[in-house]
Amino acid sequence: QVQLVESGGGLVQNGGSLRLSCATSGVGVSSLTMGWFRQAPGKEREFVAATIKTDGTTYYSDSVKGRFNISRDNAKNTVYLQMNSLKPEDTAGYYCAARIYSGTSDRPLDYRYWGQGTQVTVSS
Repeated sequence: QVQLVESGGGLVQNGGSLRLSCATSGVGVSSLTMGWFRQAPGKEREFVAATIKTDGTTYYSDSVKGRFNISRDNAKNTVYLQMNSLKPEDTAGYYCAARIYSGTSDRPLDYRYWGQGTQVTVSS
């Protein structure tokens, strides 16, 4: 069974930075395609970024491209989401997700394993 635990959320000012971490257990992160999603109150969960397990290729939503960076440390079984130039509209609960298949997906239903989420709040 795969378990995911996020950390690193918090309150930051407009233009600031945060780094989220997602620690995996049960299965090594090198065997997983990993994604980050976010969900704001009253809105659907949306794709943020993903990195596939085979070669580490990364994918980003248009809203975060150029500002966020997803990376993985296989030795630490951890995936990171570096968030720069944060905006108030980035405020949401951020969720780490994992799937065993190689291909990436921007659909939440394609990810079997989920963390509990960590809150990111960007003040204006």
